[in-house]
Order: sequence, then C-alpha cells, then structure tokens
Amino acid sequence: MTLLESTRMADQHAERILQLVRGGNFHESANEVLVRSWGRCLDEYQLDPSKPRDPAIVTQAELEQARARRADVIRCARYEMTTLYQQLADMETAVVLTDTDGVIVHMVSSPEFAAEAAPLGLRCGGVWSEVQAGTNGMGTCLAAGAPVSVRREDHFYNQFTQLTCSAVPVCDPAGKIAAVLDVTSRSSLMQQHVLVLLGMTARMIENRLIDLQFRDAHPVHFHSRPEFVYTLHEGKLAVSDDGRVLAANRSALFQLGLQSMDDIRMRRVDDIFQNSLEDILTRSASSSYHPVVTYRSGAALRFFAVARRPAAEHASERTHEHGTAERGVPTVITPEAPSSRLRAASQRPVTAASTFRDPQLVTHLETARRVIARRTPVLLCAETGAGKEIFARAVHEASPHAGGAFVAVNCASLPETLIEAELFGYRAGAFTGAQRTGRRGKVLQADGGTLFLDEIADMPLALQARLLRVLDERQVTPLGTEETLPVDFQLISASHRHLPTLVKEGSFREDLYYRLAGIELQLPALRERSDRLDIIMAALASEAGPKTTLSADAQALLMDHPWPGNIRQLRHVLRSAAALADGKTITREHLPSLVTSHAPAQLLGERQQPRLSGLAAPVPPVAAADAAANEAPAPVKLNPIQANERQVLLQMLELHRWNVSNVAKALDVSRNTLYRKLHKLHIEISHPD
Repeated sequence: MTLLESTRMADQHAERILQLVRGGNFHESANEVLVRSWGRCLDEYQLDPSKPRDPAIVTQAELEQARARRADVIRCARYEMTTLYQQLADMETAVVLTDTDGVIVHMVSSPEFAAEAAPLGLRCGGVWSEVQAGTNGMGTCLAAGAPVSVRREDHFYNQFTQLTCSAVPVCDPAGKIAAVLDVTSRSSLMQQHVLVLLGMTARMIENRLIDLQFRDAHPVHFHSRPEFVYTLHEGKLAVSDDGRVLAANRSALFQLGLQSMDDIRMRRVDDIFQNSLEDILTRSASSSYHPVVTYRSGAALRFFAVARRPAAEHASERTHEHGTAERGVPTVITPEAPSSRLRAASQRPVTAASTFRDPQLVTHLETARRVIARRTPVLLCAETGAGKEIFARAVHEASPHAGGAFVAVNCASLPETLIEAELFGYRAGAFTGAQRTGRRGKVLQADGGTLFLDEIADMPLALQARLLRVLDERQVTPLGTEETLPVDFQLISASHRHLPTLVKEGSFREDLYYRLAGIELQLPALRERSDRLDIIMAALASEAGPKTTLSADAQALLMDHPWPGNIRQLRHVLRSAAALADGKTITREHLPSLVTSHAPAQLLGERQQPRLSGLAAPVPPVAAADAAANEAPAPVKLNPIQANERQVLLQMLELHRWNVSNVAKALDVSRNTLYRKLHKLHIEISHPD
C-alpha cells in the first residue's frame, strides 16, 4: 500500500467516525458501547481520529511500579493467560493484562506477533486507555466497566484497524475492577467465542484472587446442583473463623440473589444458610468433602456445600518453595534449602488426621505425610470403595503442596483411546473429536499440587511408558505439539489389584511399579476398621440429614454386614433407606438388601469385575445388587457383559436420582440411545425426568 493510499484510508476512517457521531447515523455501525466511546474520545478527551498519536509507553521504573501495585492479579493471571493462549492456538494473537490505567503489565504472545505489534504500543508498558489510544478493547472495557469487542474499523484511530480486540474486566474480591484481560489478534471476525473464553478465564483469576488474599479464611464452595461444586460455576465464599463472610465470587452473589459484595460482606454464614460454618465444616469432613445439603436461610432454596479449613499454613511454605510475586513480576525463584523445607513439613500438625479415628489409618497418614514431604511417591492398595481418594486428599492437605490443586484421575473409568489426551492434554485439532480450543491435561492441572492416579493398574502399557518418562523428566508434551512444559507435582497412586502379580504377568511395567511404590500402604476395608460406627453415622448424616436416627436392630445390621462394596456401598444403602423411611427412624425393614443378601464369602476377595467401558469404575457385586434392590432381577437371558452393563446403568441412575437426561449427559449419549439401552437391558423407568 502506497503512502497516498494509506493517507486516503485514514481520512475516510476519520470522516466515517465524525459523521456517525455528529450525524447520529448509527444504523451501519457498531453497538451503543462503541458509539459512546467515540463520543467520549471526541468530546471529553478532545481526540482527533485524523491525527493519530504516537503510542504512549511508560518508563521501565513506572512499569515496575504498576506491576508491584497489581502483583496479586498478575500472579493469579499468568498461568491462566498462558492456558488461554494455548487454547486459542493462533500465532497472530496476544493475550494481554492491563491495570486500571490501561498499562499493559503482562502479555503472552508468539515472538513474531509481539515484534510486529510492538510499534503500535502492544507491548508491556504500552498505555491503552481511551484517553491515550481512543476506542480499543482494553481502554473501552475500562471505561464501560463491561465486556466489549472492538473490530478492526471500530477503533478510533486508523493505525489500529488491522487489529481486533476483545476484553473483559477482572474484579478483585471487593467487586471493584482490578484489571482488564484482553485478546488482540488480526482476525476480522467478531469474537463472541473469544469473549466466552475470556469471561471464563476472568472468573478463574477472580477465584484465585480470593484464595490468595484470604488464605486465613475458610473457603466455602456451593451450588444448587452438586455436580457443579468444585467447578468454575460454583459459588465461593471466604469466611472468617467467627463465621462472617469476607469475600464472595460473582457466582455466589448470583445464586444468592444479591447485587454486590456490600449485600453480603460481614454477614454470618447462618444468616445466609440454615447451617452455621462449624456445622458445614463438620459435615463436610464427615462426608470426605463431598457436597452436603443446606438450605437458604428463610427460604426453601436447596444448595450443596463444602467448607474447608484455611490454607494459610501451607501457602507460606509454597511461597518459600517456589518464590513470591509479592514484589512484582517477573519473579526470581530462590528455592528454600531442602532440609529446612522438609523440617517445616515434618513439624506441621496433621489436622486432616482428625477425620480418621482408626489407629491403622492414622499411622498410615503420618507415614505418608513424612514420605511425600521428601518427594517420594505413595502407592495405596485397598479394595474398591474403601476410601483411597479420601485418604489421598488427606495426605495432600498435610503435605508441602497443600496450596496447590488436588487432581484425581480414575484410570479405569476412561476409555483407552482418551486416557492419553486426558492425562497429557492436547492442542486444538490434535485428533478427530478434539475440542476446538484444545485442553489442558490432568498432569498440567496438578502442577504445584498433587496428582492422584486411581486404579493405576488399568493404565494401558503404552501409556505406562509415557507416564514413566514424565515422572523421570518432570516435563510433559501435550498431543499435537512439540512444546515441552515443565511440571512440579507430588504423586499418589492407588489400585485394588496386586501390582507385583501384574508385573510377573507382563501386564504392568516393572520399572513404573518401582517408580510409583516409593512406599506402599495397605488401607483397611470398611469391615476391618475400628471406627466403623463413626463412618456409618457420618454417612447417615450426609445422605439423610443430621436429624435422621437408626434403630438398634438397624445399627446392629449395618455394623455386622461385611460390606464388600465398602464405603461406596454403605452410602447407597443409607440413601435408599432414608428414602424408604421418609423422615422416620430407619429400622431393619428399611434395609431390605442387607436383610435378604447372603453374599458368598468368596465375594469378599473378588475384586476384578467386567465393566461397561467409559461409564464407571468396577462395581462390586453386592453394591450393584443394592443399586437394584427395588428392581426385578436381571433376566437370565442376559450374558455376563450385558448383566454387568445393567448393574452399572442402575448405579448411574441411582447416582442421578433416576433422571435419564442427567445420566445421558454424564455418558455423553442422546436420551434416545440411552432409552434403547435401558429397554434392551430390561430396566424399567418408573421415575420420570
């Protein structure tokens, strides 16, 4: 393009904006947010679209000061920005974070695009407020206080018309805008999908900010649907020791019908829910941190909630171990001497042990805590349903990595064709059926925390070799890319099968077994635990409510049962009993599956069952029988595989309260497909969706 052509285009662009604003001719233009922005640029800032300014760049000292003021936001945003950039999979894209003055304090981009965009001011230190750069994604988002997309010709200055910007505000725990998250690219298309991804990323950053700034507070997670607890959609509260709310995320305000933080700040938890903080904490610990039922105070709205203890004691160690971003970015990482870090870990009180009263489990927890503090993997061996994940979470919470995420992967529940993508992640278009945005694998999600590999014996041999390499090199390469990413996590594995036997049979790698079994712990089955009565009563409170009681004969029956399905079976039996009792004391008559079942003794040692691929972990025979307690027996014409499919589907239906739509979503099939399968397996649906 010649200089004359460039000048003519700039003049035409400026004339178009002037005509639209002065003449009120908006029909051919963008939305009202952009028109108002153009008006501000002309009237308030006295900018002239025909006279572009040189990019405003702050000095290095000013940039460092801006970064220091927004250190918490940058610390919480850096990883999420990198993940978003990988999801977009566009080399001509930049993910940008600005402060409230429009100064770019962090940016993720390819070196090539960064070099080409730097002359426009798209670089760290560039100022993109409307006052300096006219209408643009970052500046207009700040001015409007709302998400905005600014397409090429919608920019105020012609020099930016080669770019398309989408931006969303990032709010601090007080509900005020703390930064703007932006995606800038050369795309000429409207960026609705980018705005959605930006909104999700901003929510994750805001949740991280609450965790970071309220380390001494109890986190309370809740949602009206239990499957959304521990997801991006959950409501999150930070609550003080005396039960007062210190912070809440946007989802919490929305679900509670509140408009702003001022409506909830310093209110007591029992003013919001019908339970106190102490009550929710106790019930959460008893339910192994699965969501427990609570209700909105003064209303009939039901929620599922989990409350946890503060993470401050662990966060301080994580800061020493991995460096700190408190004084600005980039951070210089200066690891603490291993001896002092291990000494601090060994001196930390194991509060998670309070959830176990069985002496053997308490001893195992103390052993695992000491071992994992020295970066030694832990291998748990136990029957199906015996609480391996619960124990692994307790180890995580008592470890130096407690400030990081606990990421659980059930290797038995994943189809063999998908387990590699699930573990290691993939770039967009890596394989047929992959998500368009790519996906971050479980290993990367566990960076800085704990990776728990349940039913490790079911991992395919080919994947075992790749996992061994990741454990040795502490690096992971997502599918579809050659990029290698460093990871730092502690590893806990578990299996109900005897791995040395599988090694001898050639179905499990010997070198991986020795890599996993830094120490091997055998967890007791439910029937072997001395705290069995405590577990029964805690499960009863979780499944049926704290006011539900047991008759003496029902309690004796529960105590004497062998529980081949362990805690998982116990929960199902109590859930069914509560439904049969309908608010009354649970008696022996409400436990028909225990009264009528006389499981052969050999079932207690039988731990390998066929399963319906991709649906669930192996189902113990008696547990499956409990799931079908009120159903007619499986027809004799079903072969063993179909019979087990029937058992698994019955378990899924019970899990989702016989809601066929939810089961279909969980299995990722259509309702018609599921109905055909139910009919084929002779499962009658007597509960409508």
